[in-house]
Amino acid sequence: MGKHTDPKKRHDFVFLFDVENGNPNGDPDAGNLPRIDPETMHGLVTDVAIKRKVRDYLQMTEDLPIFIQSETALNRLIDDAARDIGVEYPQTTLKEDELIEWFQENQAEGFELDGNILSYVGSPLTANGVKKLFQNVEDKNLNKKLQDVVKPLGKKKTLKEEDRRNTQKRLIEKYYDIRMFGAVLSTGINAGQVRGPVQFTFAKSVHPIHRLDISITRKAVTKEEDKKSKENTMARKPVVPYGLYRAHGFYNPYLADNADVSEKDLEFLWNALLNMFEFDRAAARGQMTTQGLYVFSHENKRGNYPAHKLFKLIKPKLRRELEEQSVPPRSIEDYEEIEVDQGSVPKGVFLECF
Repeated sequence: MGKHTDPKKRHDFVFLFDVENGNPNGDPDAGNLPRIDPETMHGLVTDVAIKRKVRDYLQMTEDLPIFIQSETALNRLIDDAARDIGVEYPQTTLKEDELIEWFQENQAEGFELDGNILSYVGSPLTANGVKKLFQNVEDKNLNKKLQDVVKPLGKKKTLKEEDRRNTQKRLIEKYYDIRMFGAVLSTGINAGQVRGPVQFTFAKSVHPIHRLDISITRKAVTKEEDKKSKENTMARKPVVPYGLYRAHGFYNPYLADNADVSEKDLEFLWNALLNMFEFDRAAARGQMTTQGLYVFSHENKRGNYPAHKLFKLIKPKLRRELEEQSVPPRSIEDYEEIEVDQGSVPKGVFLECF
């Protein structure tokens, strides 16, 4: 086991990446322009954006189950975990063929039919929600029967304390991002909240960036009626010509104990940070590349040295002539080096450079 993959140790890390002619993280409140600190003009990338790329990379390359994703509603995933540990959900026996046939032919969200046993594992249903569910059933008699069957099943479900703990444990075991980043699990049946051992800061560009909003054209029109009057359509593409970004991260072994984080989990994290941009290519993001990952591992579980002082040992240095002439960097080659002060790493701390 390497020191940087020991889940029982504290780890603090510096993550460097750059972008060239792309938008690393658009701001929806500013027309999707790259995020900036308006006082200093340093570029920003949110911690949420970084974790999203970690999730996507590991889901794609390692086929790890991910909780925060777009394919399935979160409440359904929590419900599934509760069922995995044996929680029983409301169910009823359908005695009329027309009711059975309706549920067989229609995919009603949250309902499952097994023979003539109807179960409901969705979110609580209001009276209006029940009506909306069957708004397309024109047969008034059938509509009323369906509503009468569903109303008792759609009541809010509350987990017992033991079931809540076991459901949360099941979710932690199953989903990598809950295990590492934590999650709010109280949106549906309330499985509590998990504090994850891994946290990121916002990434900030080492030097101020310049945002460009470039006009582009498409050699096509959208509407049939526009074919005679124009040949193309206009659009905008916001980019950063170049920016080297720096984020800091923290791994708390005390929180990892609650989630049973493994050595493999940490290997996945470091591997994702090193390689995630290779599988996140998009025209809008230009060229994004990991330029360095520096992991400080502490011998003492509580830590041997303050994180903010360790981070100062990693210093990207702009080439002297650019510094003197106040010329902005336009590639990683405009930096002399990423200076790593190995000699100042304190006793009890091990530095791994990737």
